[in-house]
Amino acid sequence: MKTIGILTSGGDAPGMNAAIRAVVRSAIYYGCKVYGINRGYKGLIEEDIQEMNLSSVGDIIHRGGTVLKSSRCEEFKTEEGRAIGVKVLKKYGIDCLVVIGGDGSFNGAQKLSELGFPAIGIPGTIDNDLAYTDYTIGFDTTQNTIIDAIGKIRDTSSSHERVNIIEVMGRHCGDLALYAGLAGGAETVIVPEVDFKVEDVCNKLKTTQKRGKRHSIIVLAEGVGNAQDLGKEIIKETGADLRVTVLGHVQRGGSPTAFDRILASRMGVRAVELLLDGKAARVVGIRDNKIIDMDIHEALSMNKTFDKDTYEMVKILSI
Repeated sequence: MKTIGILTSGGDAPGMNAAIRAVVRSAIYYGCKVYGINRGYKGLIEEDIQEMNLSSVGDIIHRGGTVLKSSRCEEFKTEEGRAIGVKVLKKYGIDCLVVIGGDGSFNGAQKLSELGFPAIGIPGTIDNDLAYTDYTIGFDTTQNTIIDAIGKIRDTSSSHERVNIIEVMGRHCGDLALYAGLAGGAETVIVPEVDFKVEDVCNKLKTTQKRGKRHSIIVLAEGVGNAQDLGKEIIKETGADLRVTVLGHVQRGGSPTAFDRILASRMGVRAVELLLDGKAARVVGIRDNKIIDMDIHEALSMNKTFDKDTYEMVKILSI
């Protein structure tokens, strides 16, 4: 009988609980014991660990966040910290580990695998910034959260004939801004992958104003720049009545969509099956609606390709 450990690390994402549930229940189904590690790698070093059973994951598939809590741990980035982590895992008789998180969390899993401790990664991050997989857990839910906010802001924007800048998450990856901007009917989408000029944004606003449209939505990925500063430049150039909304951490919360619940469940089961097959240093993903797995080092070395076709589509549809 294998004993599997599970933790969530880095930024939380809707659907993490569904993944935890899938790992725990499928592991028990296959006759394994499961330990939940609270607060990520920090909790591992501090031995914040408890055995999990079927009841531990009852009624959590619909909940946002993570019941195992999450944190960031600088100590685990050191050789000494990782050595402590491996020692704790062995102390509890844990044979292998499932890590749910983003690239930073996967780096930790990779380091554990290099030390000879089997680990499997499940992508849980709202940014959708991992190149090897089409989607990460939490991305779909966050898109819908943003789209809902865009709709509400558009109502008041239209009523007052205002320009609204909506800042969304995405420091290095503009997927949230791009797809939510398209689905929300934004007039302008600004992402880290494409250079932009304030002059171009202002010219577009002037063009729409000339044809009688007085309200506009600009979706800005946080990695591009400060929304308030951009707003001041636009006001200076166009004289527009403008407001800025920074959605912030509201994007991380909320009940996961059906897509994220199903995706997380499929990935969680695959992770357990990989461990039972003796696989390690792998990450689970999805491509063309099929659950896949690949070497963790290879996955982390891949560069994400920006969807330029969709970006061009946004420009076409927002004339």
